[in-house]
Amino acid sequence: MIHARIVLLIVLAAMSVFFAVRWIAAAAARRREAHGLPASRAPGLTSIAIGFVTNFFDTLGIGSFATTTTTYKVLRLVPDEQIPGTMIVGHALPATLQALIFIAVVNVDSTLLLAMVAASVAGGWLGAGVVSRLSRRPIQRGMGVALLAAAFFMAMSQLGWFPSGGTAIGLPLLAFVLAVIVNFVLGALLMLGIGNYGPCLVLLSLLGMDPRAAFPIMMSTGGLVIMVGGLKFMNTGRYDLRAALGLVMGGLPGVLIAALIVKSLPLGVLRWMVVAVVIYAAVEMLRSARAADVEPAAAQPAHS
Repeated sequence: MIHARIVLLIVLAAMSVFFAVRWIAAAAARRREAHGLPASRAPGLTSIAIGFVTNFFDTLGIGSFATTTTTYKVLRLVPDEQIPGTMIVGHALPATLQALIFIAVVNVDSTLLLAMVAASVAGGWLGAGVVSRLSRRPIQRGMGVALLAAAFFMAMSQLGWFPSGGTAIGLPLLAFVLAVIVNFVLGALLMLGIGNYGPCLVLLSLLGMDPRAAFPIMMSTGGLVIMVGGLKFMNTGRYDLRAALGLVMGGLPGVLIAALIVKSLPLGVLRWMVVAVVIYAAVEMLRSARAADVEPAAAQPAHS
């Protein structure tokens, strides 16, 4: 069991290096396409601050996708159709750092961990291929639904409606197969901005696992899936380079400070505030998609 966890740690670390190298090459190519103006691609303080805050609270259990999407939507920093790719590329390395920390300190059945990671990566690879080709309106609709789902799971957590779970660190065969199948679907949905932490925690708790054992599964699947999806978004260019750089530059220190120094905070009131803001952003995203549907119809000439 220990050997399997060590292998996963090595895979995560190696994948992080590969991802970083690919990203540097992709960023250099985009700078050349922009007539060699690297200064125009430097992230601003706002983008770095967003990366720090979202990943700091992600490490403490709030989640980064809903908060990042909401911030981008409210401040109009990133076009709607580029938000999924920007989050996937920019949050990849901070999420992987979280995975490395949680795998090292929390015990879980290694076979279940590896199977769920593999299933989620496969789902993420397929999902990224679909999302990276979607037009603006389907992405707006999908992210509106994703934000509502995130708000739902946040509210469930606040109200204490999550299943309490058991004490197991592994699962029997049928539950094992179910968990792997569901994690495949969650990996695909992750590419649209639907975070996997809440659904995965509910699933494993319902199946009788110790909720603490879910964290290395959630973090490691999130880290690897996001990197795999990020590679696809790099190939298509459907992300905002400056905003993504800001996420990683602010995110890495945010994760380290939250995990190694702060460790816990009284987050109850803040979570309710996040729920309210996320619902607002979801409504705005769906209204934008609705407006885009109405405008072409209004532009068509009336028939006599």
